[in-house]
Amino acid sequence: MSKSDPFGFDLSVSSAKKRNPRGRRGMSGASETSVRICDHEGCNEPGKFRAPKAPDVLDDYFWFCQQHVREYNQKWNFFEGTTEAELNAQQTKDKVWERTTRPMTDPEARAWARLGIEDPHQVLGANATKNAGRAASGRRLPPTERRAVEILDAKDNWTKSEVRRAYKKLIKVLHPDMNGGDRSQEEQLQEVVWAWEQIKESRNFKD
Repeated sequence: MSKSDPFGFDLSVSSAKKRNPRGRRGMSGASETSVRICDHEGCNEPGKFRAPKAPDVLDDYFWFCQQHVREYNQKWNFFEGTTEAELNAQQTKDKVWERTTRPMTDPEARAWARLGIEDPHQVLGANATKNAGRAASGRRLPPTERRAVEILDAKDNWTKSEVRRAYKKLIKVLHPDMNGGDRSQEEQLQEVVWAWEQIKESRNFKD
């Protein structure tokens, strides 16, 4: 049961068709509102049936009468000019409705793929293959401690004593009192000191 619109608008489908009859087609495919003449040479019958002009131009049409559209359709070949390789490729796509099966990959790879990155190492560029021995054990560490391990050029399965030895080596190179007064690497020195503080207070590394 339909209710009348309080604003006086008729929103029914039949009303919309009455207001905009353009392009309406009957059961036979004829355009009821077409005023065109058949595009077949010498034919003056109404052109109420449309047909695409070419396989690669499917949105531009000829308009024919019923007789000539049947003749045109009988001669129509969508694959005219297509090579055998292109035809085989199209047949393969058609078997899966042009929706190829995606390879099963791990969730992490799919997450990178959504960002347009096929290989996560691309994010790191040339550094992707450097220091491959780090984090060899693959332990889970808090981000701060993981960063500290990298700064100290250590491994996450080392003891605190082993990490401390790596820390001391870096201090000898970076500290002005031990490298002949060179202060050009003070920023890196601060990072090294910060990194050792993270490991020293951590419960994830044995003494």
